[in-house]
Amino acid sequence: MRIYHLFVTLLFCAVTFAQTTITGSVKDSKNEPIPGANVKVAGESAAAVTDADGKFTLKTSKKPPFTLEISSIGFATQKVQVTSASQKVDAVLQNEDTRLDEIVISASRTPERIRESPVTIERMTVKDIKRSASPTFYDGLENLKEVHMNTSSMSFKSINTRGFATVANTRFMQLVDGMDNSSPLLNFVLGNLIGISEIDVQSVELLPGASSALYGANAFNGILFMTSKSPFTSQGVSAYVKYGQTSQRAAGTNEYADYGVRVAHAFNKNFAAKANFSFMTGTDWFATDYRDIDLVNNVGLDRSFHNYNGINVYGDEASTNLRGVATGLLNAGAITPAQFSVFQQILPNYNVSRTGYNEVDLTDNKVKNAKVDFSLHFKPWGDDNEIIWQSKFGFGNTVYQGANRYYLNGFFMQQHKLEFKGKNYFVRGYFTTEDGGNSYDMLFTGLNVNRQWKSDAQWFGQYAGAYVQSTLAGATPAQAHAAARGVADTGRLIPGTPEFQAAFNRVIADPNVLTGSRLVDDSKLYHSDANYNFKDLVKFAEIQVGGSFRMYELNSLGRIYTDKGTDILYREYGIYTQIQKKFMDDRLKFTGSIRYDKSQNFDGDYSPRLSLVYSAGEQRNHNFRASFQTGFRNPTTQDQYIGFNVGSAVLLGSAPDNLDRYTETLPITSASGQAIVGGTSTTINGNNAYFNSYTAASAAQFAALAGTDPVAASALLRRANVSLVQPETVKAFELGYRGQIKNLSYDITGYYNIYNDFIGNVNVVTPLYGVAQDAPNPLAGPTDTGAQSIDALATGNTRVFQLYTNTGVEVRSLGFGAGFNYRLPKNFEFSANYNFAEFDYDQDQDPGFEAGFNTPKHRVKASISNDNLFKNFGFSISGRWNTGYRWESTFVDGWIDEATVFDAQINYNIPKLKSVLKIGATNILGNEYQQVLGAGFIGSQYFASLTINP
Repeated sequence: MRIYHLFVTLLFCAVTFAQTTITGSVKDSKNEPIPGANVKVAGESAAAVTDADGKFTLKTSKKPPFTLEISSIGFATQKVQVTSASQKVDAVLQNEDTRLDEIVISASRTPERIRESPVTIERMTVKDIKRSASPTFYDGLENLKEVHMNTSSMSFKSINTRGFATVANTRFMQLVDGMDNSSPLLNFVLGNLIGISEIDVQSVELLPGASSALYGANAFNGILFMTSKSPFTSQGVSAYVKYGQTSQRAAGTNEYADYGVRVAHAFNKNFAAKANFSFMTGTDWFATDYRDIDLVNNVGLDRSFHNYNGINVYGDEASTNLRGVATGLLNAGAITPAQFSVFQQILPNYNVSRTGYNEVDLTDNKVKNAKVDFSLHFKPWGDDNEIIWQSKFGFGNTVYQGANRYYLNGFFMQQHKLEFKGKNYFVRGYFTTEDGGNSYDMLFTGLNVNRQWKSDAQWFGQYAGAYVQSTLAGATPAQAHAAARGVADTGRLIPGTPEFQAAFNRVIADPNVLTGSRLVDDSKLYHSDANYNFKDLVKFAEIQVGGSFRMYELNSLGRIYTDKGTDILYREYGIYTQIQKKFMDDRLKFTGSIRYDKSQNFDGDYSPRLSLVYSAGEQRNHNFRASFQTGFRNPTTQDQYIGFNVGSAVLLGSAPDNLDRYTETLPITSASGQAIVGGTSTTINGNNAYFNSYTAASAAQFAALAGTDPVAASALLRRANVSLVQPETVKAFELGYRGQIKNLSYDITGYYNIYNDFIGNVNVVTPLYGVAQDAPNPLAGPTDTGAQSIDALATGNTRVFQLYTNTGVEVRSLGFGAGFNYRLPKNFEFSANYNFAEFDYDQDQDPGFEAGFNTPKHRVKASISNDNLFKNFGFSISGRWNTGYRWESTFVDGWIDEATVFDAQINYNIPKLKSVLKIGATNILGNEYQQVLGAGFIGSQYFASLTINP
């Protein structure tokens, strides 16, 4: 009972304090209201934000007289004296046509004008969100300079800055109110699935370059900061609703809806609270790329190809050598030795694949995303010191593309944070946990639905028998293949039938890769960090210190990681310091930072950063910057602890304890192999993969020649010398110039990065017996270990692994970017930016290495807008274009064509309802385009929205 009374006292103690309530309005020089202007009591935390009509209500415990500070981006700050509690404030702000005075925080972990930022920084404000023609503010980030999106699903977009990113962009960090919202299991950001609601966004800042010196090893190629509104300054009930349609040739026209509500209230100067809820639902872009997955060597192959493996077709990964099928039939007693001889003469010495299922048959293609968050804010002393408890929840359905395509079905992720912060410090701790729900791997769904109605051995046996019979009857090879597939497919489950659905349901509920496809995940991340700024204690320079600690608790129940029977715990920490000092009448600003990071499996390392910013001109509107920093990226938990069978290969991490923990017992399918191992099966572990394998390229060359010239084929074999993965490093150089001439502001950037020990993947083929070696002798006796490995390769007794390692090749990237914004007469505003990006390395030094740059060389973006075209009406039109580029990933390699996209919107302010009506459309030309090879082509989206602000 006492606790109840204490809570009620804290919650409603406002009634015991006398308060001053000030009302008023904020307008520009043309007598137009300014929404979103900040109104603050000087020297106090009490503040308010103007509504759509430019009006505000501010409550403070301070009695007049006091001073109000009124500010808004693009306007000069004004101070107003309040002399009585009944005074009505009507402020008029004068235009200040410079973006150089906008305040940013992320670049140096301290508030500074954007002109003084030591590195490139991009920013999205509430005003930018209002004028965006994108369906969500997160989609609108694509219009920022330096940003290139990788779209895996309509609700899952991954930000790519300065290259080297797939959907799983582990080189990019995203912080929401200081919390890293990457997946504990997968180590990369899941778009905005557990991010921030559009009506709760205060600001978005993007650092596109390396930021390891202040933010640690994961901020290797960029970092995004999303900050929500405070319930002390942004109160009341806000809501939005969007409804529209998506249009795609493959999916047709489908409905789309998105709505949300925000409730915030400051009960008094000491306590405030807020809650957000948003929900989006729609139909995803259908993925219907049915080209053969080997696009480089087999361009144009279709379903008539006997070993077809379609990009968005699953189950056809089950493939085997037809001539080898005869051996299996003989060993099983299904054919006689005489029949075996006939089979060997007729069956071709190449692979055939099972008939697969299209992706659209293995998912309902529905996307859903619900986000819930609430926070309690305490200011015990009524000043800048604040205690915050925040909880965030995100759940829904979407498609993620990694080594395979995965349907995240009922995926659930939550974060909880406790933070203490003040004028010069913060201390926070949070944890993230996730649940895979009913998520499943589409490749294994296709494989195991097939096996529900007929085993692989039975299917291939029937195929081989029918092929022989057709050939003996006079059929051509093409006719024999068609007849054989028809016989083997007898009894195939047809999508849409109850039998298919029953088999499908059994498979996606089963986590065993031999029979099912469910993804199991109950992983957690624990993180704490702190920062202190000594600027009020040390006067000669601004000095900061800080640090962080992180622990992963991986638990996939052995489905993805080698954590069957026990969770994997992995820890890392870092500490840093920064000094800033101004010289030459505060025109020259020096920033020096250094950070030390250590993870449990690797030696610690330092990340320094040095930068200079010089402000020239009478108004200091010409700002030159130069920076250099080194950074490093620790291998992710995937790189170290994964042990994931994806069908065509096993993804295997290289932590030493992981190699011992990963084991697999595999059948030996040849009599010669059974004689060598002394049985019908053998057990291998991760050490075999890393230290007893052949390169995939040489194994492929061997297979092509082994049937005709085994001696020459064996001479081509090369042992794979794969090192255990180590941290990746970068040296980053950047030059930039920001300036303003009257109504024109511009920003020019150039960068050059040198990567060493670049982390990547390499495929190897591991013989199940024998010793891998360069050019083994096939004529040696059966006791020779090299000859034994040749026999394993020749009889298909192998396991393919995809290993995580570093390339010894130095990788370089360079880029150039230029953006400008011009304020035209009559409230028109035009902006445009251009980016050039490319990379370079010597492929001959490491032929098997793929850099995965996945970034267009040229990108152009432009927009024109007017927030007040005429009374209460505004509009914007934006366009972007990029050149085609090569896509490289563990799922598929190939070419993505150039794209031209236009978006547009008109909006209407309804002052009496304090609301904004918007009608918009994306990709209005209807030219469907792709950003991720294997994902669906992106069509058009049309929507109407109504946003209500207090």
